[in-house]
Amino acid sequence: MRTLLNKLTAALPPGTVAVAGGTVVLGAASYVHLGVAGHSLAEQDMANVSVLWTIVMSIGIGVFFPIEQELTRIVSARVVLGQGTAPVLRRATLLTGAILGATLLVLGLGAGPIADLLFQGDRALVAALGGAFTGMAVCYLTRGVLAGLGRFPAYGTQLAVDGGLRIVLAFGCALLGLHSALAFSLVLALAPVAATLVTLPALLRAVGPGAPIAWRELYSGLGLLVCATLLSQAVVNAAVVSTKLLAPTDSVLIAALLSALVLARVPLFVFGSLQASLLSGLTAAFTAGDRAAFWAMLRRIAMVVGALGLLGGVPATVLGPWLIEVLFGAKPRLGCFDFFLMSAGTVAYMFAMVLGQALMVFKRHNLQLLCWAFGTGVLLGITLIPGDVALRVIVAYALGSVATVLAMLAALRLSFPGAAAAATEGPGQMADTSSPGVGAVGT
Repeated sequence: MRTLLNKLTAALPPGTVAVAGGTVVLGAASYVHLGVAGHSLAEQDMANVSVLWTIVMSIGIGVFFPIEQELTRIVSARVVLGQGTAPVLRRATLLTGAILGATLLVLGLGAGPIADLLFQGDRALVAALGGAFTGMAVCYLTRGVLAGLGRFPAYGTQLAVDGGLRIVLAFGCALLGLHSALAFSLVLALAPVAATLVTLPALLRAVGPGAPIAWRELYSGLGLLVCATLLSQAVVNAAVVSTKLLAPTDSVLIAALLSALVLARVPLFVFGSLQASLLSGLTAAFTAGDRAAFWAMLRRIAMVVGALGLLGGVPATVLGPWLIEVLFGAKPRLGCFDFFLMSAGTVAYMFAMVLGQALMVFKRHNLQLLCWAFGTGVLLGITLIPGDVALRVIVAYALGSVATVLAMLAALRLSFPGAAAAATEGPGQMADTSSPGVGAVGT
C-alpha cells in the first residue's frame, strides 16, 4: 500500500500535495453542510437548499471558475518568462467585478420569477444566491493568481479556511435552532469571502511589478471558456435541477438525488486538488517548449484519475443507498445500480476535465466548447425521453460525460495528429515537431 501511495504521489503535478489538505477540508465541508441541513430542515426547506446549492455549484462555478483557469494559465506563462503579475491582478479584478455586477443585475431584475420557479417564491434565497456568487468571484480571482505563481500553500490555506468556516457555520445554525433554508444558504456566501480575506496579504506580497497586460489577452478566450464551463457544470449538476423541473413536487427524490450525487462525486472533490497544479504545470511545460514533460504529465494524471474512480466508485456503488440515509437523512429512493451509473459518470467527467485542460493550454477553447456542447446535447436528449425521472437523469449524466470524453479524444486526434504518439513516448523522447499541435508547444 505504501508503494502504491508513493507511486501515486510521484505521478501528481508539483503543488498537488500542498493543495490536497485544503481540498479535503472543503470537500468534507460540503458533506457536513448538507448533512447538518438535511437533519435540521423540513423536506421542502431542504429541497430549496438543494436547488440553491446545485445552482451555486453549476452556474456559479461555470461563470467564475474560468477566471481562475485563465489567470492560472496567464500567470504561469509570465512566471516562466520572468514577468511580474501585478498588472494582471489589477485588470483581472476589474474584469471580475464587471462579470459579478452583470450576474447580480440579472438576479435583481429576475428575482421574482427566479424565486417562484426555484424557491417557492422566497426572494430571500435569491439574495443568498447573489451572496454566494460574490464569494465565488473573489475566491476564484485570488486562487487563479496564487496557482499561477505556484503559491500552493496559500492556495490550500484558502480552501481549508473556506471549508472550516462552512463546517462551523453549519453546526452553528443547528445549535442555535435556525431551522431556516436562508440561514444554511448564507453559509455559502460568508465562508469564501472570509477565506479570501485571510489569504489576501500573502497574495499581495507575491505579485510584483511587470509589463502591462492587454485586455484582449485576458478576455479573448474567457467567453468561450465560460460557455464551456457552464456546459460542463450543466452535465455534472443537471440531475437535481432536471428533477425539480420534471417532478417539482417530489421533494424526497430531489433531496435524495443531491445527496447521492454528492456521495458519488467524492473522487471529483479529490480531483479538485489536481486541477490548479495540473494546469499550472501543463502551461509551464508548454511555455518552456518541453513537449515530453507536457505529455508525460498528461499520461500520469490520467492514471491517477482512473485510480480515483475505482477508490471512490466501488464503495459508493455498494454502500451508497445506506450512506445517504445515515449521512444526509435522505429517504430510500435510489439503488446500487443508480450509484454505479453516477460513479461511472464521475470517472468519465474527470477524464473530460483533464482533456479539456490540454485543449485550453493549446488555446483551443473553441474545441473544448464544442465537445461540452456535444455532451450536453446527449444529456438533454436522454433527459427528455419518456420514462422514470430518476433513471433518466442519472443515465443522462453518465452518457453525457462519456460522450464529452469521446468528443475530446477525437478533437485532440484530429487537431493535433502527433498527440497520440507523444502521449505514448518515454519522458526523455521528443514528439514529431512537424505535427501541428505538438509542434506548437513552445512556439
